Amino acid sequence: MKNLAVIYHGAHGNTARIAQLIAEGAATVAGVQVTLLRAEDLTPAPEQLLAFDGFVFGSPTYLGGVSAPFKAFMDATGRLWKSHALKGKLAAGFTVSALPSGDKQSTLTSMFVFAMQHGMVWVGNAILPEQHAGVPYEEAANRLGSWSGLMAQAGHSSPEGSAFAPGDLKTARMFGAHVAGSLVCMACGATAEVAP
Repeated sequence: MKNLAVIYHGAHGNTARIAQLIAEGAATVAGVQVTLLRAEDLTPAPEQLLAFDGFVFGSPTYLGGVSAPFKAFMDATGRLWKSHALKGKLAAGFTVSALPSGDKQSTLTSMFVFAMQHGMVWVGNAILPEQHAGVPYEEAANRLGSWSGLMAQAGHSSPEGSAFAPGDLKTARMFGAHVAGSLVCMACGATAEVAP
């Protein structure tokens, strides 16, 4: 059994909603146990990460980057970096903002660099944008065309649950299943032998 943690910070419920859907999608993959965790709960004790084989990181995009609580979580893992304790674990990321772009790519890039600093293996978003196959834009999976991770757009002042286009909700479930399937296929923690 592989253990996958969906680790997120959110202030208004939108990031938490996408995290939940990713977890639901991941849970459909046999052999994967999924746990939802708030980043701020891990900040005091980042050693909890050692219990997992893979992670999906999630944060809203605030001013072109991760939120302050999510950055505090990332910074708290410094002592794990010193021993490369997370090396070889799987990582993926998602972000939410109110605009179609909103500079979400910079948020995913910061998560990617964080994962690379720890020696993790990054899994991107392999879902083809369905609008190219004739699916209406609002209903299309990966309608925002993100490859480095999952992007979702939450409308301002929308009641929780209706903040997202149906395509973004569908994409979250599909992304969770994709990440979990990738985790099942990899040998977590295995290191390659280098010939002398």
